[in-house]
Amino acid sequence: MSVETIVPSATGTSTPPAKETRRVDRVVIRFAGDSGDGMQLTGDRFTSETASFGNDLSTLPNFPAEIRAPAGTLPGVSSFQLHFADHDILTPGDSPDVLVAMNPAALKANLGDLPRGAEIIVNTDEFTKRALQKVGYAASPVEDGSLDGFRVHAVALTSLTVQALAGSGLTRKEAERSKNMFALGLLSWMYHRPTEGTERFLKTKFASRPQIAAANVTAFRAGWNFGETTEDFAVSYEVAPAARAFRPGLYRNISGNLALAYGLVAASRQAGLPLFLGSYPITPASDILHELSRHKAFGVRTFQAEDEIAGIGAALGAAFGGSLAVTTTSGPGVALKSETIGLAVSLELPLLVIDIQRGGPSTGLPTKTEQADLLQAMYGRNGEAPVPVLAPRTAGDCFDTALEAARIALTHRTPVFLLSDGYLANGSEPWRIPDTGELPDLHVPFATGPNHTLPDGTDVFWPYKRDPRTLARPWAVPGTPGLEHRIGGIEKQDGTGNISYDPANHDFMVRTRQAKIDSIEVPDIRADDPDHARTLVLGWGSTYGPVTAAVRRLRTEGVPIAQAHLRHLNPFPNNLGTLLAGYDKIVIPEMNLGQLATLIRARYLVDAHSYNQVNGMPFKAEQLADALKEIIDAS
Repeated sequence: MSVETIVPSATGTSTPPAKETRRVDRVVIRFAGDSGDGMQLTGDRFTSETASFGNDLSTLPNFPAEIRAPAGTLPGVSSFQLHFADHDILTPGDSPDVLVAMNPAALKANLGDLPRGAEIIVNTDEFTKRALQKVGYAASPVEDGSLDGFRVHAVALTSLTVQALAGSGLTRKEAERSKNMFALGLLSWMYHRPTEGTERFLKTKFASRPQIAAANVTAFRAGWNFGETTEDFAVSYEVAPAARAFRPGLYRNISGNLALAYGLVAASRQAGLPLFLGSYPITPASDILHELSRHKAFGVRTFQAEDEIAGIGAALGAAFGGSLAVTTTSGPGVALKSETIGLAVSLELPLLVIDIQRGGPSTGLPTKTEQADLLQAMYGRNGEAPVPVLAPRTAGDCFDTALEAARIALTHRTPVFLLSDGYLANGSEPWRIPDTGELPDLHVPFATGPNHTLPDGTDVFWPYKRDPRTLARPWAVPGTPGLEHRIGGIEKQDGTGNISYDPANHDFMVRTRQAKIDSIEVPDIRADDPDHARTLVLGWGSTYGPVTAAVRRLRTEGVPIAQAHLRHLNPFPNNLGTLLAGYDKIVIPEMNLGQLATLIRARYLVDAHSYNQVNGMPFKAEQLADALKEIIDAS
């Protein structure tokens, strides 16, 4: 982090000296407290104001699975990390420059991530004897010298908030709930963030409770004024907008799940089809259901089913009826939906299966991230049931990947897996809103009449007569006169779609369904290799940000290294084998135990090096850079 000091202007003896302002190129802030302290809301608001200011940014929300985890305990700590800069960035940052710790548990849970010299703002009101003992502190770390390597600001956030709200008519307990807004105001002063948007947000959010709205605005202003007037904060920081990081256009802040929802609506409009979502709430996919339920005006219908099986069953029925059909879930839900996905393969109907991956197995780590559903998406069904698999690489890329998944599903009449994960789903970044003219045309024709002539000259409709280019069968909407045909999970006869137990026909249909997936046109993969390196880092999904940041670090140090990233995981790009053969070493970082590496080794007979992490958190750039350097240096 580079720093430039702005010298304050001279003042007279009767006026307090102006505070110093330092220009920095980037900052990483982490808000941490109990899951009921509003850390996610605080982080969201700081992020929104930072986005509106024009900085590039990346976020990492991190919270417990429990709705209200035990207060004051390490498992109950909720945090929100934001990395913002005046240049292009790719990750939420490896280590926070500033930690806001609302209680001892928040301090202890996050202290190990801080570099020496980092700033720590602690809410001293919560550092009581009982709270300290609850997390194993014999004495307050604020007072025993254990934090001497950091710049510590001891601030009575709770008391100051209560004082600011004296006369508001709120009880002390009600007033204390606004301490997160006091902290937000203080940080907004420290980093010269806009304030008008947050005040408008609070007035709107609590419009039905004006007393609460006024209290939050007052606490927010009090925090800003505290930073301006207290002697404890002698320096504020400026991070200029990242003007060169963005191509011209209109931008907004967007999370991965929100981008997926918008991408699905856009795909529906571009296809001229109603959008149907059949879903059962599951972390971290539920936000897609919540968002799509708001867009009935765009022909979106959402169905919250009684379970995962009913959700996908309804979606498949909607696909049969002529809708762009979607089901959303996470890993455990994919397991429950597997038979119906196989049915969709047999029926050859377009269906989007969106899996927001999380830590497993079973219930696992509901609020933590992982990439361990790849093999389940590829093979997690009985029989030979191939499906295309795609994965977005950033929060904003979720929009484009949703459109691409819809293109493949509609064009080839097949269910398609889209593998996002908790890191992308909850994280956010600036996103350029595309013009509608940039979006692909996804219209596909429905069958309208007979498509086959029998030897006796009779014109009939064959539901499994295929397009010679795409191998897709016709899509016949129920109720179209003369297009009646059988559906069901028992094997179909080629062409007629009648039930068939004939061995040769089954062999032919299995091979044809596989050929249909193999023939899907996907773009060639390109390597970023300016130095003609001998080592290639191959990634997929959300590892893009950390991998790219690590590669940049190594190139800055003079280490030649190439990078390529996969969006299409089934089928692979046609040129992938040739690309891999051009390098001496292939390294595949994954948040699993080597699932893509297994596929690459089997398909291309490449001795790929796996670098794996399954701790529920995304890779850190420094960690990856060190691991890649070690692999490059190994003989």
